[in-house]
Amino acid sequence: MANPDFNLAFEPSYGQAVPVAPGVQRLTVNNPSAFTFHGTNSYIVGDRSVAVIDPGPDDDAHLAALMAALKGREVTHILVSHTHRDHSPLSRRLKEATGAIVVAEGPHRAARPLHAGETNPFTESSDMAFRPDIALADGQAIEGDGWRLTGIHTPGHAANHMAFALEDTGILFSADHVMAWATSVVAPPDGSMADYMASLDKLIARRDRLLLPGHGGPVRKPISFMRALKTHRRMRERAVLGRIRAGDTNIPDMVKVIYRDTDPRLHGAAALSVLAHIEDLIERGEIETDGPPALLGSYRMAGRG
Repeated sequence: MANPDFNLAFEPSYGQAVPVAPGVQRLTVNNPSAFTFHGTNSYIVGDRSVAVIDPGPDDDAHLAALMAALKGREVTHILVSHTHRDHSPLSRRLKEATGAIVVAEGPHRAARPLHAGETNPFTESSDMAFRPDIALADGQAIEGDGWRLTGIHTPGHAANHMAFALEDTGILFSADHVMAWATSVVAPPDGSMADYMASLDKLIARRDRLLLPGHGGPVRKPISFMRALKTHRRMRERAVLGRIRAGDTNIPDMVKVIYRDTDPRLHGAAALSVLAHIEDLIERGEIETDGPPALLGSYRMAGRG
């Protein structure tokens, strides 16, 4: 299956503030994993009076690095893209240290209610205690000294996921929705494939010139890259339909074939991604199941029940 032109070249420069655009610096948390690549990116926007985007996990070394980079500058706002634990928890300590206002789309929530008997596999990885000082609506802006950031609600990876546009620059902080190094995890019940695809279309229509993601390096050709991401997801969808037509009735069997070249550590996330496609396909009437869709459910093409 063809992939977008992913770029794995990235120097995390842990503990250092690296300029990535005029008036923008990046600091990467030393929390590498199969899901975070080399770590979570925090961004400092502005000059003397600044905003911090995605402080990251509750990490002493990263807090110290942020405070060193911020020395002599006023922090007025802390913006949080979404409430997974690699992005939001440090906002509390950074607020205590700086007095800044915490801004986000809202508290953590799932994309849909839990089905009877279903558990949320993301409870432990979600910052359930997070509460912003300002709940930013889609299209609402926060202003500082020489900068203006507009919230772009982009659900899909998480229901409260928000990208931030640095106005008059063509720069978008895309967090985990669009990343240069890999596709975003879209996994129910926190995530929704229908929402993810709609959010991709929303960002494509913006025509930003540079995306600065939550992990890895920048996306320098956003339009073509996001179109390739969209094509990739449609190909995954066709692969799911192909496996069901071939007689696979359950998600584990589909994952074995569709993700045979994927790191086995990611097969759990892959199964949830297949479930996200299945939920979308059921909603569109292309496949069927008995009861609500689930990881251990049985699936068939529509009209064969």
